[in-house]
Amino acid sequence: MLFSVSGCGTQDLPRFGWPTGITPEANRMLNLWKGSAVTALAVGAFVLALILFACVVYRKRNDDLPRQVRYNLPIETVYTVVPFVIVAALFYYTARDETKVDALSAHPAVTVDVTAFRWNWAFGYEIADGKGGIAQLNGEIGRPGQYPTLVVPTGRSVRFKLASPDVNHSFWVPALLFKRDVIPGRINEFEVRQINASAAGHTYVGRCAELCGVDHDRMYFNFKVVSPAEYDRYIADLKAKSSGTGVQPIAPQNHPTGAVVGAPAPARPLAAPAGAGAVNTDGGVQ
Repeated sequence: MLFSVSGCGTQDLPRFGWPTGITPEANRMLNLWKGSAVTALAVGAFVLALILFACVVYRKRNDDLPRQVRYNLPIETVYTVVPFVIVAALFYYTARDETKVDALSAHPAVTVDVTAFRWNWAFGYEIADGKGGIAQLNGEIGRPGQYPTLVVPTGRSVRFKLASPDVNHSFWVPALLFKRDVIPGRINEFEVRQINASAAGHTYVGRCAELCGVDHDRMYFNFKVVSPAEYDRYIADLKAKSSGTGVQPIAPQNHPTGAVVGAPAPARPLAAPAGAGAVNTDGGVQ
């Protein structure tokens, strides 16, 4: 335990080593983690106390055979019921928080399409097409030696739709305290109710958290948080750039964007993005 604590600064101890989250869902998961850690420490301390108590009180004093007992019904009842209660409580709080974190709203303010491919990322933004349907603006696509940036606003609900054209990947932003697998043949989704206003102006590290091949360790992206006004300007710029070719219609068979299928894989060697090698306590880089 002392060795574990020695790796944490004083600001990390209340979080038991976890980074500072930037969403309400992250705070919920952090509270679950802290509750589980405190429970584990309390159980460990209690068991250690019992061991020490038995070593001291029932230590060998002479060569006489101790009194032999077959069972102690009250004690056996306690050590059967108490673990069951602890496990049941942890299960309840885990199921409660998982349900909240996985909840999807009917109409999120922002929908982002994420394509993970060997070994980079591509991002798109769903918008209304003016005809009652949904269209997609293509954002940045990662290239060899170039890590793409995903732009999201504060104060708005954001849904992430995840897809892969090749192998399993995992979308992970440490500052969200959350990751979700990206699996070929299906679209995984998750949503955050909002990103805290204090995160605006910060760029956080994102990465693949599923071993996906030779350049898995170089599969980074930037997660840039901006104000709602700056996000609207960013979307307007993407619309202007796409005005000559038109935006892509959304359909299940081409989700998120066919442009990334067969996109070039990064060539070795690649340098990690700034701050990716040593993420600070809030999981981000400036």
